[in-house]
Order: sequence, then C-alpha cells, then structure tokens
Amino acid sequence: MEYRVEELAAESGVRVDTLRFYQARGLLPAPERVGRVAVYCDEHLARVRRIKELQQQGFTLAQIQQVLEPSASGDPDLLAALVEERVGARTLSREALAAEAGVPDALIRAAESQGLLQAVEIDGDERFSEADLEMTLAGKAILEIGFPLPAILEHSIAHAHNIEETCDRAIELFDEHVRKSGPAANDDRAVTDAFRKLLPQVTRLVALHFERTLVNRALQRLKTREEREAFRAAITATESKNHEVEVACR
Repeated sequence: MEYRVEELAAESGVRVDTLRFYQARGLLPAPERVGRVAVYCDEHLARVRRIKELQQQGFTLAQIQQVLEPSASGDPDLLAALVEERVGARTLSREALAAEAGVPDALIRAAESQGLLQAVEIDGDERFSEADLEMTLAGKAILEIGFPLPAILEHSIAHAHNIEETCDRAIELFDEHVRKSGPAANDDRAVTDAFRKLLPQVTRLVALHFERTLVNRALQRLKTREEREAFRAAITATESKNHEVEVACR
C-alpha cells in the first residue's frame, strides 16, 4: 500500500514533523518519488511502529538506531536487557514518583539535577523507574533518622561520581573479556545471558563489600574512642546469625 506523508502520519499516530525528523536521523528510509510527491509504503509504516514500540520500552533514539541496524551494534538483545534492567516492570511520572515516595516534588528535582535520579524518555514523556522509587524511599528513610539534606546530597554526589568511574571500568572489562573474547564472543545470545547472570552477582558483591567496609570502619572508630559498651554491642550485632544484606535484583 502507498501513503503520502500525511497518510503515514495518520496511520502510525506520529506527527508529520516527527516522521521527517526520523528520516533526517536515518531511522526511517527515504520515500520513493512519484513526480514531486513523496510516497511511503507498508515497510515505512512497520518501521515507524517499531520505533514507537522501542521508545515505549525506554530506548533512546540512538539505541533504536542500533537495534534497527544490527550491523551497527550486533547486540540488540543486550540493549533490550539493559533497558529492561534500567526501566523495570513499570515507570512513573515525576509527580507520581514524589507522591508514592511521600516527598516534595522539589526534592525529586534536586536529586535529578545532581544526577542522583535519572529519567528516561518514553514516548516523549520523562519517566522514572522502580529503582528510582526505591532509591528515593531509602533516601527519605535516611533523612528521617536525622541527617541534614545538604550533607546527604553532597555525600551522595561524591559517591555517584566514584560509582560512575567504577562502572565505566567494569563495562570496559565486560567488553574486553566477554563480548570480544572468551566463550561468549561473537554470540549475541551468549553475551546477553552472561550479562543477565553477572548483574545480580556484581550488585550483591558491591552491596556486601560496601556494608562490610562501613561496619568495619565504624567499629574501628568506636574502638579507637574506647567506647567499649557501644563497641561490644556493635560486635554482637554484626555477628548475629540474622545479619544479612538483602539486594533486590530485577
């Protein structure tokens, strides 16, 4: 079937200027020309619908281009797995995030401006993931204990920068030793499976290491200050059989 640009827009539910933007970005092939009229076909309609579907899953336009052109990345399944982990089962608007977490909208915006929360664009709207909700609830609990907000933000920003550097190095290691060499090399499905197996283990490892380090450093400070009773209580708590870290990995 043949479509003019206005007909393709109506059929796909996408505005004409958006279609032209997709075409300029290389996401949508150029139409055929019949005289001075641009003519699109069913393949164009299918491509636009696929772009919309990927956007609703949380892909950026740059990622969508990689998915639609496998030769550019070779890892569409891995991209999908990454988006699944990033977005989760549902997404929330900024207002819904603030309401569910029970915090002011201004606090969400403050955390977002510092990179502590990161929205993804889905179908033109900024949405937050379940992970963002969980982090907001955790931050709220910390504030309720008595920590001042400015100090928490300053410490969290420094921590986020360190984590970004650590993650960048981890990605380089994954690329070097999993995607480009080893048993999973040149096998998209094997690479994706390796990622899905690694993520919960790495997450748990980092969480446990952080907790152990935090507890040990606190114990050292208590011991140095000779706060014997508090020191003995802390030792008892850390040696409890019920003491464990719970890490929720989707």
